[in-house]
Amino acid sequence: MKLDTRVALVTGAGHRLGRAIALALAGRGMRVAVHCHRSLAPAEATAQEIRAGGGDAVVFPADLGDSAAASGLPGAVAERFGGLDVLINSAGVMVRASVEQTSAALWDQIVDLNLRAPFLVSQAALPWLRPARGRIVNLADVGGLEPWPGYAAHSVSKAGIVMLTKVLARALAPEITVNAIAPGAVLPPDDWDESARALLVRTTPLQRLGEPADVTAALLYLLEQGDYVTGEVLVVDGGRLLR
Repeated sequence: MKLDTRVALVTGAGHRLGRAIALALAGRGMRVAVHCHRSLAPAEATAQEIRAGGGDAVVFPADLGDSAAASGLPGAVAERFGGLDVLINSAGVMVRASVEQTSAALWDQIVDLNLRAPFLVSQAALPWLRPARGRIVNLADVGGLEPWPGYAAHSVSKAGIVMLTKVLARALAPEITVNAIAPGAVLPPDDWDESARALLVRTTPLQRLGEPADVTAALLYLLEQGDYVTGEVLVVDGGRLLR
């Protein structure tokens, strides 16, 4: 896919990986819908950085935990930009909670945002993605490929994203490709101290933490060169799953 002048919706684009993705797509000439929920100021900063570089970006606030808001987001983007070609489902939440600590409310909060919302947004985007022969890329996690008992609901929700990616890829072919990226030790939680980060480095075969650029490089491959790739989960983890 040639990305220049195409339209991308990036959920959770106000900070961390979502922000890096939005900036990388704008760097390829895409017009970017910068979605956020509570992070309005960071999202506006992301959009302003894109516009300062000569790009086109608009902020779209929406609580994706609300099903109506999730379903309404793609239509709002398509109305503003005249279409939609690429959907990046990167919004999510990662809360440390064991099985015993996970309440029904916390379970619903995590699963609704991490799994239900990507389905609803993808579903609602189909009227524009189909004629555009577009792309969907979901942000999974290595926690969806191996069990993380300390992040029970998160791990289950990301395993769901892996299967959602495969189901959508099968259902939406040949018009739309659907893939996922599963980052590993990239941008650890802000509250992790140096000892926790050092442990991640020691237990990663490539002996370093990942960077947002590692993820955006994988994303750009899927968008620009992955015409014959669908239903795949591209793991970007420095080899951690090999441990």
